Amino acid sequence: MATNIFVNLPTADLPKAKEFYSSLGAEIVPEFTDDNAACVKWDDNVFFMVLTKEYFGTFTDKTVVDPAGSAQVITAISRDSREDVDTIRQAVLDAGGSEHKDPQDYGFMYSVSMADPDGNIIEFLWMDPVAAEKGPEAYMAEATEQAGA
Repeated sequence: MATNIFVNLPTADLPKAKEFYSSLGAEIVPEFTDDNAACVKWDDNVFFMVLTKEYFGTFTDKTVVDPAGSAQVITAISRDSREDVDTIRQAVLDAGGSEHKDPQDYGFMYSVSMADPDGNIIEFLWMDPVAAEKGPEAYMAEATEQAGA
């Protein structure tokens, strides 16, 4: 059995959140969507449960923070290429999201930090497959060695 990841996010406007995530290419799963929550499917194993703030509060005794002014979690989702990262960045902006931080380019890894309309932080990143396999230090050492050769 595969492991699935469900990230729960609060929203002040569920219809707007559904429209936002759909415009990014995520699928709304109708069997797990109602007036309180929407199941957002990124792929076969990664889902967001976007919940009204009131409904989100039924799952915890803690104060539900407003993502517009507080950060509770940063969710990062990989993409297949640097170009895919730039494409999803533009899609977020076009759909009413915003840039949380400037893009970060480390050579072996490229990422953008974005926010959905509620302020929930979502990062999209690409990492060179060699760096992902060997680790960034080994990748950088190998790249330096090749540049010197």
